[in-house]
Formats: sequence, structure tokens, C-alpha cells
Amino acid sequence: MIGYTMVGTTDLRRAERFYDPVMAVIGQERCYCDEQVSSWGRKDNDKAPRFFACYPFDNGTASVGNGAMTAFLVENAGLIDRMFEIAIAGGGSDEGKPGFRPQYGEGFYAAYVRDPDGNKLAFVCYDARKTGSA
Repeated sequence: MIGYTMVGTTDLRRAERFYDPVMAVIGQERCYCDEQVSSWGRKDNDKAPRFFACYPFDNGTASVGNGAMTAFLVENAGLIDRMFEIAIAGGGSDEGKPGFRPQYGEGFYAAYVRDPDGNKLAFVCYDARKTGSA
């Protein structure tokens, strides 16, 4: 259902430095970049969902959408823990440490961060307990 997700940035090179190592944990690589935009996904499948960071196309100031968030589906809780550590080390801020969120489902394990521009991200696993991860 999702083709791609896009967030605004005020510094594209900083966004690349933040997202490159975070995306690498889940096997996503930078697929495309120019002076306006960078994207991450799978180079071998241009139909797979992608994530973009870009300067706003209307030349306005990048801003954070209140209530907007991109959630990255992750295979296991251990990878979520790693992504959270990388994101914080890369200049992100803590919006919710890794852990189970039983209010969202029996095996729902997640962590929440904001990138250096303030965009909210989630790293989620829906069946962490079933797989013995965490």
C-alpha cells in the first residue's frame, strides 16, 4: 500500500549521515540522491517502498507535522534496540526507549526517536514475543 514516505530536512547531508547507518541495520541502502533529495530502500527493487528526506519542493522551511510519524517494520527487537542506539548517537532524540507496548498488541515492541530535523520515527516489530526476540 505504501509507495514511499518523505520527510523534510533543513540539511540534506546531515540527514544522509543520520539515515545511512540507521537504514543499514534493516538492509536498506541509499538508492538515489541529488542536491534536493535522498532516498533509502532496495536498489535491486524499484517497486519496493522507499523513504525520502528532502528539501521542501515549495522552497519553504521544512517543518515537522504534528501527529505525523514514519514507522519502520523491523524483524526483531534486537535490531530495534540497535537502530535506537544508532539514531541517538547520530544526533536523534529519544521519544520512547525500546520496549514492549502491550496496549498496541501482545508482541508489539517499538522504539521512538526524532531525527535531527525533528521528524518522528518509530522502529516496530509486531511479533517480538512469538519469535523469542527481546
